[in-house]
Amino acid sequence: MKILIVFFSATGNTAKMVEVIKEQLQQLGAGVDVKDITSHEDRQPSLDLTSYQAVIFGFPIHANRAPRVIREWLNTLDGKNKLCATFFTYGGFKVHPTHYSTRQILESRGFDLVSSAEFLGKHTFNLSGWKAMMDRPDKSDFEMAKEYAEKTFRRFTGEDSGRPAEFEKTNKSEKELDELEEIRFLLVTQFPSRLGEDCSLCMDCETLCPTGAMNALDGEVRDKERCIACLRCIDTCPEDALSINDCSSIWPMVLEKYQESEESLKNKRSKIYF
Repeated sequence: MKILIVFFSATGNTAKMVEVIKEQLQQLGAGVDVKDITSHEDRQPSLDLTSYQAVIFGFPIHANRAPRVIREWLNTLDGKNKLCATFFTYGGFKVHPTHYSTRQILESRGFDLVSSAEFLGKHTFNLSGWKAMMDRPDKSDFEMAKEYAEKTFRRFTGEDSGRPAEFEKTNKSEKELDELEEIRFLLVTQFPSRLGEDCSLCMDCETLCPTGAMNALDGEVRDKERCIACLRCIDTCPEDALSINDCSSIWPMVLEKYQESEESLKNKRSKIYF
């Protein structure tokens, strides 16, 4: 069986899980190809699924859903009745309705979803002073990813014909979810910037930007409407020349809002859905 893993990983969490899942599938005898669609240009060509029997999609969670650019991209695909699975990485706070909403998109595009999972990883806004899941993913998350790969493979091969039960929905409308997504940008009150500092102009921040929003020459976001606050430009800068404002002061308020503590976050575990 030949399987394609398609993933978006701005700060590395999802990419780590892809490697674990890929290795486990290969040990089970699957042929596995991997396609990274994080950069803007990598989502431009159409996705040719002809040579694959199944597809695994791996994305981070941004404000209770897959990132906006991913939702838009998924809606361009033709599933051709292919089997698929999803998994998501997140920084310890709200998950749902990510599984439900992504399944709705994929099934509307002709895919047949057989499983899903959520894995813990360091929060994107740790780059601005938060302290969420600082040491994740860890061994427990990787072990869960191996189990996910094994069970998903059995469904791909037909050894297990089951499908996941209905995922948790939300009472919020799409408009309300969009408004929640905008809060993600309000938390990052300043867009990524070099703040006038010099750099070697390697251009990575611009070429690796998932939305094409960054201008490397100016060291500023050129298109604030397109920026999704994924902070890939900051995470991948080889000179640490880019930064955003310090959000450490709001970290206690975030914990209070979600009725969490740093200890309760540490005790959370990744989860699979079958």
